[in-house]
Amino acid sequence: MKKLMLTAAAVLTSTQAIAGNLVEPMMEPEVVEAATNGSGGLLIPILLLIFLAAAASGGSSTPVPPPIN
Repeated sequence: MKKLMLTAAAVLTSTQAIAGNLVEPMMEPEVVEAATNGSGGLLIPILLLIFLAAAASGGSSTPVPPPIN
């Protein structure tokens, strides 16, 4: 009799665990990275070259006086 009661209790509790509708699993949205423009990396080296060329060309227009002996 005990085995019959244990079996009945196991059957009743297991049916409640299965009850309900099937729910589709929640999928996480796919992450899409935006494409970047590669021309931004050339701006700083070009400006640096222009600055160095201006410095090397002798940007001063005033003549340097000769040293006094």
